[in-house]
Amino acid sequence: MYASTFTFAKKQYDDDFHRLDQAIAEAAKEIPGYLGEEAWENDRLLSNVYYWDSLEALQALMQHPTHLQAKARQAEWLDGYQVVVSQVLRTYGDGRLGGLPLAAATP
Repeated sequence: MYASTFTFAKKQYDDDFHRLDQAIAEAAKEIPGYLGEEAWENDRLLSNVYYWDSLEALQALMQHPTHLQAKARQAEWLDGYQVVVSQVLRTYGDGRLGGLPLAAATP
C-alpha cells in the first residue's frame, strides 16, 4: 500500500478552487487501486492523505487532467505545499475510525 500526503498552507480560495478540489477527490475514487483518504487541518495548514494499492494507481491521479489543471494554478490558492509519497509497511488500530485502510501491506 502507498500513501500520498499533500500538505499546503492556505491562501484565498475561490469557486474554481472548490470545484477543482471536489473534482480531484471524485476522480481519485474512480481510479482502480484507490483505497481511501483522510484529511486534517489546523489554523494554517491543510493535509489530504490518499491511500493506494500501487504506485500506478497514484500516478493515474497525478496525470489526471483535473489534477494537472489544479497544479498549474496552485499559486493562486496556496501559500506553499509539500507532497510526501510513502510505502505503508503496516496499519493497525481498533477499526472504529472507519474509512481508513487497516490491511497489512506487503513490501
